Amino acid sequence: MAGMFRPLLVLLLVVAAGVTGHTQSSTYGQLLTLFDEWRRFEEPPRLAGGVPDYTPATNAARLTTLRALQQRLAAINRTGWTVSQQVDHHIVRAEMNGLEYHLRVLQPFARDPAYYVSIVTDESDTPAKEGPVIHGAIKLYDYPIWPRTGLDSVQPLPPAQARELATRLLTIPPLLQAARTNLAAGNARDLWVGAARAFEEQAEALDTLRDRVANSHEGLATAIGAARTATASFTEWVRAETLKKTGPSGIGREHYTWYLRNVLLLPLSWEDEVAITKRELARAHTSLRLEENRNRRLPPLEVAETPEAYQALQERAIARYMKWVADERILTIEPWMERALRERVQPFMPAATRNFFMQATQRDPIPLWTHLYHWWDNMRIRMAPHANPIRKGPLLYNVWMSRAEGMATAMEEWMMHAGLYDQSPRSREIVWIMLMNRAARAVGNLFAHDNQLSMEQAGDIHVNWTPRGWMRRDPLLGFEQHLYLRQPGYGASYITGGRLMEEVIAERARQLGSGFSIERVMNEINAAGMIPASLIYWEVTGDDRMVRELTEGRPLPPR
Repeated sequence: MAGMFRPLLVLLLVVAAGVTGHTQSSTYGQLLTLFDEWRRFEEPPRLAGGVPDYTPATNAARLTTLRALQQRLAAINRTGWTVSQQVDHHIVRAEMNGLEYHLRVLQPFARDPAYYVSIVTDESDTPAKEGPVIHGAIKLYDYPIWPRTGLDSVQPLPPAQARELATRLLTIPPLLQAARTNLAAGNARDLWVGAARAFEEQAEALDTLRDRVANSHEGLATAIGAARTATASFTEWVRAETLKKTGPSGIGREHYTWYLRNVLLLPLSWEDEVAITKRELARAHTSLRLEENRNRRLPPLEVAETPEAYQALQERAIARYMKWVADERILTIEPWMERALRERVQPFMPAATRNFFMQATQRDPIPLWTHLYHWWDNMRIRMAPHANPIRKGPLLYNVWMSRAEGMATAMEEWMMHAGLYDQSPRSREIVWIMLMNRAARAVGNLFAHDNQLSMEQAGDIHVNWTPRGWMRRDPLLGFEQHLYLRQPGYGASYITGGRLMEEVIAERARQLGSGFSIERVMNEINAAGMIPASLIYWEVTGDDRMVRELTEGRPLPPR
């Protein structure tokens, strides 16, 4: 990574950006028009029964059309564009590169059986669901019969919505039949290993949906039954086929680096991410041991062992956290922020099933609440969406991951250093343990993508390098390792994205001098939208250094 310190020229760039920030270029409209066309094109054509067409012939034709769109994007004259407008151009470029990568390298439709999971039960804490997601996924939380948050209740399903949901569910049987053909040549063993559980979860969701519908909507009940039968059959097929698979699942460091630089727009390589995550793992371990020594005369944090104790702990935590953020002027408090947290209180878990995050939360919920800055991000998208149509909704292909996951993870440590745990020193230990956990899973995943480790071996690093036995070989471990193998860049983004966001704050503080405040810069970051850290750096500081380091134009290597 290049150094963060630059000469006075950066300040001149910021001034220039401010002077031109409200001008409109006559060619910027071409970008907005092309963006609309691109988003319509990104939806694949449909086969009979509404099934997305991922056949080789259609994929080849789409790649040809995509290249024409990429050429039109590159040809737009950007002379005189403001920084914000140039950032928008890079966002559209990143999304188009994302589809190119999917068609040529990742190929989830041919390599990854879990890509054909159609049912999404829970709203993600990120702008869109993490990882490759099939077109036309059915988000049950969009229907009143499936509560979106912990404060919602199950409501009857109106007839029109019941018919619409039934129509969508009826695409699952033909989709899973087409999937068998599309996946026939796939040999990425670990992707297959994790897929069966994903379809078991789809079956469980369909069972719950059937019970909630009961006999109130006959057509919907029939559609649920057909989807359930097809899901069970496909699950057994995946299990049988997995026994035949012998190939690697990682994409290799060269393709990994291309994805970082051209889709996620991160000025990093696979080697950079290995160095950063290993360094953070060692730093977090050492910091924990020093913290434990400092706190050795203090009693350990008590664990909330009953639902009642847990609920009381959460009530105290949310109130204290909200007051502290307001009192310390960390960022501007919006009226919906407390509600965004209360909607997402996780249910109590007994010791026998308590996963890593609940080990932390049932001792002190606040460290995880700092990470769940996510829900403030998501609520901001709903309550105050960005005025720019390109940034209004979630970017495609997880282009937002360095900002979403990096910022959320960095918040844990930033708030600790800002004094959040001055009255609860043992809570600082939780912060270091959470950083160790994320660094360990990133290190394992990076070597799995380079095909030096299997998914199981990557999970061993995840478990063995997380202290106190908090990370177990449980469903959470399987979910995370499978997701990060399916989605390049994601596992490390928690760590590397956070480090890049620190460069935003550092450079902005240097520029502002005595005029710096954390509230001001946090508000500037939020105003930029859910875009890559490199583009936030440019927009907030006026310095395009990170974007220049991306070596724009390097072709995607052949697969």
